[in-house]
Amino acid sequence: MSPSQPSAPQTDPTAGPPAGGDDAVPAALTARAPHVPADRLVAEMVPPPRFQGARFDTYIPDPKQPSQAEAVQVLSDFADGIDAGRAGAGKRRWFARKPAAPQGPRGVYLDGGYGVGKTHLLASLWHATPAPAERKAFGTFVELTNLVGALGFQQTVKTLGEHKLLCIDEFELDDPGDTVLVSTLLGKLVDAGVALAATSNTLPGKLGEGRFAAADFLREIQGLSAQFRPLRIDGEDYRHRGLPEAPAPYDDETVTRTAYRTPGASLDDFPSLLDHLSKVHPSRYGAMCDGIEAVCLTDVQAVPDQSTALRLVVLADRLYDREVPVVTSGKAFGELFSDEMLRGGYRKKYFRAISRLTALARDAGSLVTDAR
Repeated sequence: MSPSQPSAPQTDPTAGPPAGGDDAVPAALTARAPHVPADRLVAEMVPPPRFQGARFDTYIPDPKQPSQAEAVQVLSDFADGIDAGRAGAGKRRWFARKPAAPQGPRGVYLDGGYGVGKTHLLASLWHATPAPAERKAFGTFVELTNLVGALGFQQTVKTLGEHKLLCIDEFELDDPGDTVLVSTLLGKLVDAGVALAATSNTLPGKLGEGRFAAADFLREIQGLSAQFRPLRIDGEDYRHRGLPEAPAPYDDETVTRTAYRTPGASLDDFPSLLDHLSKVHPSRYGAMCDGIEAVCLTDVQAVPDQSTALRLVVLADRLYDREVPVVTSGKAFGELFSDEMLRGGYRKKYFRAISRLTALARDAGSLVTDAR
């Protein structure tokens, strides 16, 4: 490497690239702090790349779980009925102050555990709804709150109110302020005739109390509960169903070699990345990953506090959406969050992050093999 070339982040700052070959210097996520204009936030409210090809007929129901096949039929019928419901929206009755309320529930809520295919079904609904892409919106709960922050409440209502469908993935009930904000927003959108669909996760392994979150969801959205039909989906996490265990973390040298020999890879020291995330708004994490084909991280450690952990969850979601494989050294993903965190109010997010990062680590296996 010539003196004019930038150095890639390494656990050992005196180390250089692997010996032999003219490998490119990998990117560094810690060097990226993109500006994301508000119109991009709206334009990108579509199913993520992982689910661009999701359709009802590509969802494979588990024959042992009849609720999965039922969900496909219910959502297919829901998509077919969206135009009919929208047709009556915005028409005023004589002497009425508000538009006539559409008949029947204008929303559906997919309730189930990790990896039962809720996001696949939600994306399939988006694709099946007879409307151009600019009249449909798909995003996570966090992306929706970020949109309100970028546009302001009234402009968000005006913008999304022109849509036929809004899909909200990973609806979160653990922040009362954000829940009230989004509930109020959804009420305005229902008045405008927008159809709604939402998902959220429930903890795995809870066979009794607390297994399903529909009651919590309907309670928290208060006056909107009558607008949602809860749809329960049983099953086990498809990301790990019948698949081998994710590879154990590698050593620093292997991770560094993989980064140098994988076109489009990034290479970062994990503690430095966590520090960098605190300086970049979570709404920009997706843009921060633009053009990244693999993420290589050295010295993975347990996250030190809850604020850091929640930022890492958002990054994990954006990497999973983009199908970016992850290669690491240090601790395993199951050790990222403390027992206290996994018992706390944000535990669903942490379990989701572990599940998704584990899947991405498995996807990275061929990269490490190719780099050897």
